[in-house]
Amino acid sequence: MNIDWTSKLRHLLQVTAFALVIAALQYAFMPERPWGPPLVYSLLIAGITWAGIDIGRHLFPSSAETGWPSGWAGLVLVIASIVLGYLLGTTIADWLCDYYGWYTPGAGHNNSSQLRNSILITALAGIAGSFYFYSISKSAYLIRKMDEARQHASEARLKLLETQLEPHMLFNTLANLRALIATDPPRAQVMLDHMIDYLRATLGASLSATHTLQAEFDRLRDYLELMLIRMGPRLSYTLELPAELAQHPVPTLLLQPLVENSIKHGLEPKVEGGHITVRARREGAALVLEVLDTGVGLSGADKDHAGFGMAQVRERLSSTYGADTAIELVAASAGGTRASVRFPFKP
Repeated sequence: MNIDWTSKLRHLLQVTAFALVIAALQYAFMPERPWGPPLVYSLLIAGITWAGIDIGRHLFPSSAETGWPSGWAGLVLVIASIVLGYLLGTTIADWLCDYYGWYTPGAGHNNSSQLRNSILITALAGIAGSFYFYSISKSAYLIRKMDEARQHASEARLKLLETQLEPHMLFNTLANLRALIATDPPRAQVMLDHMIDYLRATLGASLSATHTLQAEFDRLRDYLELMLIRMGPRLSYTLELPAELAQHPVPTLLLQPLVENSIKHGLEPKVEGGHITVRARREGAALVLEVLDTGVGLSGADKDHAGFGMAQVRERLSSTYGADTAIELVAASAGGTRASVRFPFKP
């Protein structure tokens, strides 16, 4: 039986405050009687009734998820706890009031009018308190289910985006491999070996929606090595990942679409090719990832709609980090293009 005792303590304090209000109302309607006895009765009856309901409900297997027994079990628990709270609470309170002499002459605890009032107050207060705690448990259960549904929906959406990205890269690579087989079989063999290594790492990482920046950069290195075989000296690259950021989690395949864009829109249209730099850095509470190339610049690509890859990166960032993200594509100061991704840093 797993019980959150911090939550139980909070509930007990709420019940105590409720009992103090009931005792104060009783005294307000009967100011000629001392305030001590109603206070003792209210605290004992309320406390025992609460313990029976709020702790006893965890004895039922059906309450493990919803926090409340289902069917008749919940109703029987409430009635039994109210009866137990009244009988045991009044017994202890009677003894305390007799022992300390809190009763005034003629105000005995066996008075029939007082007995009826006590039973009525106990029943009404017990029902009201039970409904309150039932509502709290039900609300917490529904909120938890909504959060789980949102999480599952977000994970499903990320998986869908990833399944769209993988074929996109795979088709491009296979097309390049097909062309290379006809012109340079030895290089095609080397490219195929690199492709097998890349796919093995990719399939292993696809079991999770996120992985570390180190894993992301390792996969980029595999991909760029594939592109090196195809483009030869027209392509060079640099990967800059500070050691303190290597274990930071990021969505899988986050940067690869940006690198693909740099090659397709920046370096391939340029006769002499160029250089790609991928780097990560921290700026305050944000993590910034950049892909820079020395290609033809924004004149060779659509700044607002830089293809399939940019759209998928935006979608994945939005699904994972919500509104706390930014992605931009601008002209680099030394020529070419700079794609920048910014999202919250999570130590």
